[in-house]
Amino acid sequence: MKPIIEIKDVSFAYSKQQDVLKNVNLTIQKGEWITILGHNGSGKSTLSKLLIGLLKAKTGTIHVDGIELNEDSVYDIRKKIGIVFQNPDNQFVGVTVRDDIAFGLENLQIPREEMIERIDKFSKKVDMFEYLNKEPQQLSGGQKQRVAIAGILAMKTDVIIFDESTSMLDPKGRKKILEYMKQLNDEGTTIITITHDMKEAVSSDRVVVLKHGEILKVDTSTNILRDKTTLEQSNLELLLPLELLHYMDSNNVDHQSLKDFLWASSLNV
Repeated sequence: MKPIIEIKDVSFAYSKQQDVLKNVNLTIQKGEWITILGHNGSGKSTLSKLLIGLLKAKTGTIHVDGIELNEDSVYDIRKKIGIVFQNPDNQFVGVTVRDDIAFGLENLQIPREEMIERIDKFSKKVDMFEYLNKEPQQLSGGQKQRVAIAGILAMKTDVIIFDESTSMLDPKGRKKILEYMKQLNDEGTTIITITHDMKEAVSSDRVVVLKHGEILKVDTSTNILRDKTTLEQSNLELLLPLELLHYMDSNNVDHQSLKDFLWASSLNV
């Protein structure tokens, strides 16, 4: 199967002094859910901006669905990749919710009748249909985030990047967004989550751990969550059930039923 994204030897620097990303290599298959995990300053959000052409790599290449990302192809690639940023206010461009969802569709020159159908369909999908005529300032942060997601869904991109998109939400709103991600992935959309929150890594197929702009490890979410050494090296905070589990192991506390419970708890946060 041809990968949907291929990143080869990519480096990037905001200045001439130091690379933010260093020789990153990563292949993402169509339909995968990938979590890019790292502490603040690890380069994970920079990588997301490179993938949609907001930044240009200093060295290396990025291919999306077999197309090399460059100045000539960037607009075609943005038809394949959508992104939801951390702060929805940075994405809101319409006077109303309806206008905002329509914005990307207008850029794609979607016929008006189909545009209306998509706006209705995807606003309902994220529980924002009744807010279509509302102005941005009338919405909560979680509602704005759902509007941003509806706008990406309506464009029917093959890949959606969620760049720290739950960090400003309360636990209920965060849970709802994670449910959207899982539903989209189940329907075949390739999902990339950019986060420093390990709870968001639990449901993904693979986890990419970044540290100081380099890939520290790539593995299944289960293996990464079990890998205390890698998590500590990357300055990531362990989920409480896993912290207790590692404590029991390091102190030779042998209560298998309790260990099984703690592991199951970590997978259902």
